[in-house]
Amino acid sequence: MTTIGFIRHGSTEWNRLGKLQGQLDTELTQEGREQAKQLGLRLANEQWTGIITSDLRRAEETGQIVSKLSGIPFLGTDARLRERKYGQVEGTTVAEREERWGADWKLQNLGQETDAELFARWSQLEGELVLQYPIERLLLISHGGFIVQVLRGLQMEHVEFLQNTSLTILLRKNNSWELERYNCLKHLNIELS
Repeated sequence: MTTIGFIRHGSTEWNRLGKLQGQLDTELTQEGREQAKQLGLRLANEQWTGIITSDLRRAEETGQIVSKLSGIPFLGTDARLRERKYGQVEGTTVAEREERWGADWKLQNLGQETDAELFARWSQLEGELVLQYPIERLLLISHGGFIVQVLRGLQMEHVEFLQNTSLTILLRKNNSWELERYNCLKHLNIELS
């Protein structure tokens, strides 16, 4: 049975400023690095086969830090784990988006990747991972918009926002996924309701 631990990357300056990063390649802040260190120390006590990250710096750096502190092998990057492409709205705040395109900016064609396009990326990667790691436990370090949309596509209920460095665990059972843990931040001593 394949187990996947989805992790959202550590905090960035744009997270703090409320800017939509999308596929723009931003870096972790010192806080983000510290979050990744705490996660790495937590995961040192768990059994995982390896770590695969998005090829964007904020996810890859999170993965390298977690790998170093946990001893879990870093297996590489995969562009299919990238954040959703948001097109023209990347790098803007909510206020800036509403000023430029109005309150219904999400309904406009501004170059955003569709839900179907994002889920197709996941489906291709998922198929490869299940074949290559049929009984393994993999950590996939990605991005909030990507992970949330994958979970929705897998028909998981009550999926909203993911915190930085949160751990969400999926178990593969009978050709479908079961949500075992969602948005867990116990390594940061934060309890979410």
